[in-house]
Amino acid sequence: MLESFVNFFGNTGVAALLSVDPVDAVKTIIMLVIACVLLYLAIVKKYEPLLLLPIAFGMLLTNLPMLKDSSAIMMHAEWFTVDHPDIAKIVSNGGLLDLLYLGVKLGIYPPLIFVGIGCMTDFGPLIANPKSILLGAAAQFGVFFTFVGALVISALVPAIAWGVKEAASIGIIGGADGPTAIYVTKSLAPELLPAIAIAAYSYMALIPIIQPPFMKLLTTKKARAVVMDQLRPVSQTEKIIFPIVVTIIVALIIPDAVTLVGCLMLGNLMKESGVCKRLVDTAQNALMNIVTIFLGVTVGATATAGNFLSVGTLGIVALGLVAFIFSTCGGLILGDIMYVLTKGKVNPLIGSAGVSAVPMAARVSQTVGQKENPSNFLLMHAMGPNVAGVIGSAVAAGVFLAMFS
Repeated sequence: MLESFVNFFGNTGVAALLSVDPVDAVKTIIMLVIACVLLYLAIVKKYEPLLLLPIAFGMLLTNLPMLKDSSAIMMHAEWFTVDHPDIAKIVSNGGLLDLLYLGVKLGIYPPLIFVGIGCMTDFGPLIANPKSILLGAAAQFGVFFTFVGALVISALVPAIAWGVKEAASIGIIGGADGPTAIYVTKSLAPELLPAIAIAAYSYMALIPIIQPPFMKLLTTKKARAVVMDQLRPVSQTEKIIFPIVVTIIVALIIPDAVTLVGCLMLGNLMKESGVCKRLVDTAQNALMNIVTIFLGVTVGATATAGNFLSVGTLGIVALGLVAFIFSTCGGLILGDIMYVLTKGKVNPLIGSAGVSAVPMAARVSQTVGQKENPSNFLLMHAMGPNVAGVIGSAVAAGVFLAMFS
């Protein structure tokens, strides 16, 4: 009987924790604390809970102390940090999360999310005001600025070994688009995926906190109070033609961006055509919810103590914030220029919505604008650059993939 109890204890997580190096044990405990903090932010503070909660719980699952040869291990993150993982080994010996993570590694989940986003997005404001696409393009400034910054830091700090692939993956955080960041990183720098995914979704959730100070810093009180003219009505024909034309143009210029942009436009075309209501309902509800769960839990499960607690991770979190801030500022500065060129007809606040977080960034533009002028309604005007930002971040991703993959 005593031997049975000893064998039982030897297979517990407590025994596994006691059997490892004390430093590794402390790292495991730190990761469990970080996971619990993220769960708190998702549940209590409601910061992007639909993704932050599954990511945090995936992190919790993968860092639970277990014996290395235990059949209870759900995720082997080390199997996926190589360029070409052994699919046969994963299928035959992998845990549940190993199998689900194949949807990330093979690039399946992010495009499916883009189909759902397309079904939920109205491109009408962008079609009605094509100039707003410039604001979406300007808001990608942070992506390329941070890409260069990451290379400079890597050259100056020997402890951080980032090449162009890692720098591109870090820079894409500035697009404020979680699926796009994951899609680029899983191809270029899979070992950075946990830190980049968590940084991207955390900053998306913190948009109402991060953006307003810079919106007020880079615009005048008079400009923030500008009431823009109502957008022209957009016909259904225009809305149907738009996704088809955009897909063709992107394919001709940046083929590597077609996977994301094409899925986005497919979802929007199904919505605007009016002939696929059942598919639209499935894509924007059931499909989005299922893929979000799989994506969140498996990405979180890659955040093991070994690849997350490092100087590089702190650098990624810091540079991700820089990327996001500079993207916001890029859109605002172009908004100021448009305000001057149009003699006060464009409210520069809509420039901050050029980042890809739909529709949160547009809502922040609306909120800040209404504080200056209660009769101001900027939401639909801000949706133009907001949608342009989604396209812009996907195009930026395509540029990086074409150059470095």
